[in-house]
Amino acid sequence: MMQPVYLDYNATTPVDPQVLDAMLPYLRSEFGNPSSSYALGKRARTAIEDARAQIAALIGAAPGEIIFTSGGTEASNIAIRSGARRNGERRTVVSTDIEHPATDACCDVLARDGFKIHRAKAGFDGIVDPDGFRDLINSSTALVTVIHAQNEIGTLQPIAEISAIARHYGALVHADAAQSVGKVAVDVSAMGVDLLSIAGHKLYAPKGVGALYVREGLDVPSILAGAGQEHGRRPGTENVAFIVALGEASRIAAEKLDSNFRHMKAAASVLLKRLTADVPGLELVGHTGQRLPNTLNVLFPAVSGRALLDRCPQVLASNGSACHADREEASAILTRIGIDPEIALGAVRLSVGRDTTMEDADAAGAALATAWWELRQQSHPAANRTVSATRGR
Repeated sequence: MMQPVYLDYNATTPVDPQVLDAMLPYLRSEFGNPSSSYALGKRARTAIEDARAQIAALIGAAPGEIIFTSGGTEASNIAIRSGARRNGERRTVVSTDIEHPATDACCDVLARDGFKIHRAKAGFDGIVDPDGFRDLINSSTALVTVIHAQNEIGTLQPIAEISAIARHYGALVHADAAQSVGKVAVDVSAMGVDLLSIAGHKLYAPKGVGALYVREGLDVPSILAGAGQEHGRRPGTENVAFIVALGEASRIAAEKLDSNFRHMKAAASVLLKRLTADVPGLELVGHTGQRLPNTLNVLFPAVSGRALLDRCPQVLASNGSACHADREEASAILTRIGIDPEIALGAVRLSVGRDTTMEDADAAGAALATAWWELRQQSHPAANRTVSATRGR
């Protein structure tokens, strides 16, 4: 029987063995509070600063520009909710219609506080045209917040071009880079961003740790009140072991970025080749080139993606549909880029990792294809028509 194949690396990654080894001492003997002045505390402080430097090196930042958080969601909350309020005379925030809920929810909070929220629309290829921002950004814009790599479909947004428009009007720019850091090259200077969010558990570090890049000289106050750790931007005693883990994960990602990119791209290619050969009418969502190397969001024709994964338990993957007691709803991200809701129900997100072998990718593709054929044979004859993702554009 086929062993389970994990293809949900965009949801979370396993903790790298080297990362675990690096963090364990700080859960055992090196348990000091980094604010303490004796040797045990000083060693904890040194470990934090070393991790800060490792993360900064991964994204082309200075160590002093890194703030530790509990994860990507908190990092985005600090960036968006504080960044938008930094200039009291500006009351507009510009985003996109394909953001992660962490960003959308923050924008909703700001809207309730009287901010105007504008969302640029992504095209059918899953990419937001920078020209779409030109009509939305102006002298009233406080913040532009854009997801760098879309978590469901993997498309990469043209952050540098968007940042240039925002800078022209003096607006801050935040990028949600939770999915892109460690998979593709991320350089905060080249991107032109003021703020950038990182999530540790997408990077082979544990859940519960993240980081926020804040450009030097930018005053972004905390949304929490406390003793003033992290230069007052994120109070609370630092989670030393997990911070060390994120630092080590960043070091490994920087060291192996090119080789991991090539490996994940090759594994994803093997998987897509198998699916395309065995599932007539299968279509890839989003731009074919401007995307993460590891992410495939594919539309299985005439079946529910959720039902397909239920029938193929040996493949651990996800889809973006919402399941209710009496119905299933298509992913909002897919419908927003113009895919017909009925067709979007066939979506499955397959995300490989640096541990995925070519054999795993091929076997998973074959198993999914077999499950698809079995569902088709059981379905009503009317469901056996050929469908196209271009319907509903």
